[in-house]
Amino acid sequence: MPINQTEPPQAYETLQQHPDAVYLDVRTEQEFAQGDPAGAINIPVVFIKAPGQMEANPEFITVAEKALPKGKKLIVGCMAGGRSQRACEMLEQAGYMDLTNVRGGFGGARDQSGQVIVAGWRDAGLPVSQELGEDSYRSLRMKAGV
Repeated sequence: MPINQTEPPQAYETLQQHPDAVYLDVRTEQEFAQGDPAGAINIPVVFIKAPGQMEANPEFITVAEKALPKGKKLIVGCMAGGRSQRACEMLEQAGYMDLTNVRGGFGGARDQSGQVIVAGWRDAGLPVSQELGEDSYRSLRMKAGV
């Protein structure tokens, strides 16, 4: 089944219309700490080891399964939409059904020349938070016991 696709303004509308839905930010902890969609939770799908070198987070599904019921509506975003698409595919394989990837993510999608083709959450003027608390990956990992 193809994963639903949306852009930040529509993702925000969906979150407003479905208060029980969750914005799952799959960027790294460092990216999340610099600002995130207000109300998002953070479970990184990859860790950045060096510029251009990413390593899969081996605990991604484990933490997601402890933090998010499989019947929950998930709006999944990253910086531009690539990592979140991969996260949606992994979550779908784990049994999650109501998944939507945010094209443009937090920072915007760009074409090969660097032109923004989809404005990200931040540049679309949508609510941004810099609070970590219980929505941080560290907190969710502790709750998950990993």
